[in-house]
Amino acid sequence: MESRHFPGMDLWIKRDDLLHPQVSGNKFRKLKYPLQAVQGRAVHIVSMGGIWSNHLHALAHACAMAGVPATALVRGAEGMQSAMLDDVRLLGMQVKFVTRDAYRRLRNEPDAWRLHLPMPDQDVLWLPEGGSSAQALRGVAELVTELPFIPSHMILACGTGATLAGVLAGLAGRSQVIGVAAISNAGYLKDEIARLLTEAGYPDYQNYQLLTESHLGGYARVTPELTAFCTDFENETGIPLEPVYTGKMLFALRQLWHDGCLAADASVLAIHTGGLQGRRGFADMNT
Repeated sequence: MESRHFPGMDLWIKRDDLLHPQVSGNKFRKLKYPLQAVQGRAVHIVSMGGIWSNHLHALAHACAMAGVPATALVRGAEGMQSAMLDDVRLLGMQVKFVTRDAYRRLRNEPDAWRLHLPMPDQDVLWLPEGGSSAQALRGVAELVTELPFIPSHMILACGTGATLAGVLAGLAGRSQVIGVAAISNAGYLKDEIARLLTEAGYPDYQNYQLLTESHLGGYARVTPELTAFCTDFENETGIPLEPVYTGKMLFALRQLWHDGCLAADASVLAIHTGGLQGRRGFADMNT
């Protein structure tokens, strides 16, 4: 594709935001095999996220379609509202708020959810933050089989590292992958990527680099320049963006290109990981 933001670049965009109207992008891929594994079981799914979580939004739709009950442990306090929370409640997902300290334990201790939802007599599937289980990598890896060619570089946004790990699994050592961390202090994601690859039975692929200084202040933090870029890019190309993940990733790619960090003859494929529902939380993106 051509864009004045990327003059002369051989740029392609994988539109995973078009996979499904609600369960889109990397969430569709990460949920595919974990949900297939529980088909036919009377299971209750429990997961976690924030009040604008793309993962919880996708999971609620997927569970509603499958007729599977689900509960979300949400970082926050009673009374907090968002359009995402309204959506998941309408879809039948139960919402239980937890403190920041409790949420941190949910990240670090696989069974910590039991402290909030004791279900001793139920078949429960726990899905970690972002749906980032080892099973998720298999679904993400399928993205590579859909590509018409293998580019010299692939670039994507990173939150938990599972999507990057899944792309590495699918590429099996080919191409160079650039992960743009959407969160601050993201160096630990390298260990997460290695852990997920190992747990899923893949080699510890190293054909990637993780950009940890392109978060623009931290998770869901935006700048006027980023907002203007997202709006202008959408007006130019017709491709909708949100500023938390895909918008921030393309903004970082533009800087890499203008700084000469990529070869002039590089072929670059950017992955649009969906999550467009989250743009409802940014007034400047909706005017």
